[in-house]
Amino acid sequence: MKLLSVNLGRPQPVPYTDQAEGVTGIDKKPADGPVRVAAPGPKGVGGSGLAGDAVCELRHHGGDDQAVYAFAREDLDEWERELGRSLANGCFGENLTTDGLDVSGALIGERWRIGSGVVLEVTSGRIPCRTFQGHMGERGWVKRFTQKGATGAYLRVIEPGEIRAGDPIEIVHRPDHGVTAALQFRAVTTERELLPRLLAAGEALHAETLETVRKYVARQEG
Repeated sequence: MKLLSVNLGRPQPVPYTDQAEGVTGIDKKPADGPVRVAAPGPKGVGGSGLAGDAVCELRHHGGDDQAVYAFAREDLDEWERELGRSLANGCFGENLTTDGLDVSGALIGERWRIGSGVVLEVTSGRIPCRTFQGHMGERGWVKRFTQKGATGAYLRVIEPGEIRAGDPIEIVHRPDHGVTAALQFRAVTTERELLPRLLAAGEALHAETLETVRKYVARQEG
């Protein structure tokens, strides 16, 4: 398992975002050298966990529980075959393009060591948005991405440091609860009845997901 590329975005004006200034950093490009990774701070204030990476819409993106977004090259390759066009590393807005790692099948709370020191922890899958659809330029993209369910994974920073393309990735902690990023994604999107199962992941869940689950369970019990 290794890191194929570390991808960074720059603010670009586009017609398909609701961001106040009309800009997005979703179109990310591989960095040439090492990139510093650190916890960015709470959502709404902190942006990306990667130095030099722009998060323009802080209402919905960035913050400690969404500090880093990873997507598997294998899933990009499958989309290439389905869409009939090439997809470069970073084109899904991912910070990390991985090789040999089942990113969507990663467990909430699973920890990865990248390179010699950086440790990241899986928090959730990625929910597609209007900006993602506009960036891809594919009809019904949000629905198609949701149906496939290969969401990639958001991660929080446990141990900061530097990473670069080619770094090995090692799974250093894997919980036994069975709640994957893909399951979390299905529960919060198309299969709400799965929400109570997410409680097994506890505080490792993205804070917003955990709040959603607790409210759902309280309504069911009430």
